[in-house]
Amino acid sequence: MALLLLSPLPLLAQPLAERYAALGTMIVTTSDHTMFPHPKRANGHVYEGKTYPADPHYSDRTVVIFVPKGFRPGKTTDLVFYFHGWRNDVERTLARFRIAEQVAASGVNAVLVLAEGPKDAPDSFGGKLEEAGVFSSLVADVLATLKTRGVIGKPRPGSIVLAGHSGAYRVISFILLRGGLTENVREVYLFDALYGELEKFAWWVEHGRGRLVVIHTPEGGTRTRTLDFLGDLRAWGVSFAEVAESAVTADLLRKNRIVFIESSLAHDDVVAAQEQLRTYLETGALGRR
Repeated sequence: MALLLLSPLPLLAQPLAERYAALGTMIVTTSDHTMFPHPKRANGHVYEGKTYPADPHYSDRTVVIFVPKGFRPGKTTDLVFYFHGWRNDVERTLARFRIAEQVAASGVNAVLVLAEGPKDAPDSFGGKLEEAGVFSSLVADVLATLKTRGVIGKPRPGSIVLAGHSGAYRVISFILLRGGLTENVREVYLFDALYGELEKFAWWVEHGRGRLVVIHTPEGGTRTRTLDFLGDLRAWGVSFAEVAESAVTADLLRKNRIVFIESSLAHDDVVAAQEQLRTYLETGALGRR
């Protein structure tokens, strides 16, 4: 598992709502249906001989909701969920990978959601979001918050995008299988993140109707598993596009339901260095504002 090493970001001292005010409305709230706390991390987690105690690593229920300027409420609300990887948290993820900026620039008529995971810990465990129906409850909490704030009318989920970097693969895979809103998931983006749970992604490819975009790097530790998955899909007769990142076009992304992108970038550059998240959203299933 490639580790995310972050340098200090001075902007983090500024409240989120102020930092992103020019792009939209940032709501910071909590939910009982985030990953943690969870009984399996009540005593923390040990990795390579170091203990990461439950507080602060597995006790944060923060949910960050970003409503881009120009968002138009409708009968349902489309949502983009982004999950961070190892040794990270939602606030630094927003800053480091320009998540809100990319969603705003994409023009999609959707609300961005980041739910805290293993905070600043080397861990892929998805906590409560690995359990049946919990993701559906988290979505209900997000929509209720948006309704209370007057952003939307009816709190009904529309199309959902699940995206994540590195260790986020695990929570995404469990949401696909057990989250309770599989029919709503129209897009899955794995940013150098296919480390495992291949059978769950294969199940979704077979039973779902959404688009899967997987970008992988030579040094991130995902290439072997990704090539294994490609081999399985090929053996099953599943059609997909396999392309170098330098050859990716909007037309290719729009025309192919399953896309594997081989990148020469570093592990931490596959989300934002070339505005990858924005590009995938622009060519995907969500409507534009």
